[in-house]
Amino acid sequence: MKQEKMVVEINRLDEKGSGQAVIWRENELGNPKKLRFTIPQTLPGEKVSILVDVDQKFKRRKKVMAEEILEAHPQRIGPACQHFEKCGGCVWQHLEYEGQLQEKTNHVKQVLEEQGFDTSLVRDTMGMNQPWHYRNKMEFTFSPEGTLGLHEQGNFRKIIPLETCLIAGEVMVDATMEVADWAKSHQLPGYNKDAHEGLLRHLMVRQSFATGEIMLALFATEAPADHLAQAAEDLVSRITNKFPQVKSLLWLENTQWADRTQSEETHVLAGRDFIYDEMDGYRFRVWFDTFFQTNPTQAQKLVDLAVEMGQPKKTEKMIDLFCGVGTFSLPFASRVGELVGIEIVETSIESAKRNAKDNNIDNASFLAKDARKGLDQVLEYFGSPELLLLDPPRSGAGGKVMRRIGRCQPERIVYVSCNPDTFATDIKELEPFGYTLKTVQPVDLFPHTTHVECVALLERL
Repeated sequence: MKQEKMVVEINRLDEKGSGQAVIWRENELGNPKKLRFTIPQTLPGEKVSILVDVDQKFKRRKKVMAEEILEAHPQRIGPACQHFEKCGGCVWQHLEYEGQLQEKTNHVKQVLEEQGFDTSLVRDTMGMNQPWHYRNKMEFTFSPEGTLGLHEQGNFRKIIPLETCLIAGEVMVDATMEVADWAKSHQLPGYNKDAHEGLLRHLMVRQSFATGEIMLALFATEAPADHLAQAAEDLVSRITNKFPQVKSLLWLENTQWADRTQSEETHVLAGRDFIYDEMDGYRFRVWFDTFFQTNPTQAQKLVDLAVEMGQPKKTEKMIDLFCGVGTFSLPFASRVGELVGIEIVETSIESAKRNAKDNNIDNASFLAKDARKGLDQVLEYFGSPELLLLDPPRSGAGGKVMRRIGRCQPERIVYVSCNPDTFATDIKELEPFGYTLKTVQPVDLFPHTTHVECVALLERL
């Protein structure tokens, strides 16, 4: 196949953090055609030499690799991790950290400006002093050959063998390498997604940075019995002897075709089926499927910001929508008169109740319902709250939920968002109900990736 060499200038970054360039060329009929190229690991303003397949050169979004950086971005640096160019875990190790924070601030401003909001309300993104080894949860995948690692960038069929990971806790990586060595020594096959056969699927590693406790959760298609009993005993011996921090060693059966970390049967090989974590002075029980903020250092800043913006008072009632296991509920419950948390995931609600009890919180109740129906039910007996906090998933709360919030007329709304795009469209729904955006604080929970969280305050006029 013939290839054509082109020199392009990167004019923007896409939602995945890759550079994009646009040029105009004539097609076979002599008509002008816009060509948009997506070029990973390039930055705005850079001039880049690329090679393009001639027979596909008129595709609008052709993904190519940079052959040479002719003019580099002033904040371009060498990546710290040896896996960076292939691994899909990070996309911005080639950009200085201050530049990453600026890109995230710009993105938040852009999506708010598109909805007609004043971008001067957006503060600079709050970063980390040490933006490495920050994750307290990682999910690794076994290749069909039994190699443990991370998915290749843009290719979920290929696994990059793990030698290091600079965004995970260091002890987490050491324990993961031990599991990888164990699998190889017993010649245990990984799971083949296409043939739907094999044994080992995933390894989830969780660590509480507050207590030091670690969970290792191995997902497999069979129980650790019969011909696997000896291998399971060896795994227990290796882990308990080398890693006393591991307080939960699990073998989870998953025979489903869906490529998710789910369990039909949980076998506790050592310790308990959960670990303890802490945030804002409150203790939480964390199971393998518990949603808990992945960056504890920055998550504490989210809680602090939410409290600072919400200004909770002992005389007030509060609703925590999408409350999860009570990450925000518990710190706010100690500052308000009464709080109700609403969450659709029943196991999270059970955890929230247990966490409240463990921390002697007696003025918080929790309801397992979807956001809109749960809000209707709570408002019937609870009345309109003075303060409402919501922390929805990446898909946002949605127009129906936001309009229901607007109709119940809380004095103040604190919106914690993991997706600026859905955040901007969600809060636009509140304008007809008399709410004005007061401030937005982006927070970087995922250095070296494109993701950014926001904490925002809206007040009723």
